Amino acid sequence: MSEEISHESESPGKVVNITIDDGPDPVWTPKVLDLLRRSNVKATFCMIGPRAKEYPSLVKKVVADGHRLCDHSMDHNTAMDKRPESYQASQILDAQKLIEEAAGDGTKVRYYRAPGGAFTPYSRKVAAAHGMRPLGWQVDSRDWQRPGTARIVANVKREVADGPTILFHDAGGDRSQTLAAMEETLPWLKQQGYGFSFPKI
Repeated sequence: MSEEISHESESPGKVVNITIDDGPDPVWTPKVLDLLRRSNVKATFCMIGPRAKEYPSLVKKVVADGHRLCDHSMDHNTAMDKRPESYQASQILDAQKLIEEAAGDGTKVRYYRAPGGAFTPYSRKVAAAHGMRPLGWQVDSRDWQRPGTARIVANVKREVADGPTILFHDAGGDRSQTLAAMEETLPWLKQQGYGFSFPKI
């Protein structure tokens, strides 16, 4: 498993990778899943360990719908790159264990995304040693700022030329703007000739 941060797609050609962070959430994750199903789009869900433990049925639903799982740490500490290696390791590996236990059926977490992109060479090495490719992004929808649906859509349209991996969120408060923006963005991407894939492992 490569320790390099994955930014590209596993599929050639004009494609994007939809990634969805901070869940699962009992209100918003089902709505995002419903939208993805109606749009016939697969995504990568970057989950917080304790949330996966709290909502195992949602983790199983994500997997059953054909999406992939990503470890997004235990506590979403965006300063974890400043913390000791032992802390980084437990944040990564404890979350991986909880997410895989919640998923069941031997499902593997394929990626690790550091909170806020706070990777270190050590955290990338730990993730790769445990079968998870470090996962970055190029397109930040900035939906977490709740700037309004139109602004989120505009961010994606402006940045999609920078690379295929797009960042959205399905937890952390009211995600109605995210949902509305995805409703608009996914058909637009299809109209522009984009296909949908997963990040390269």
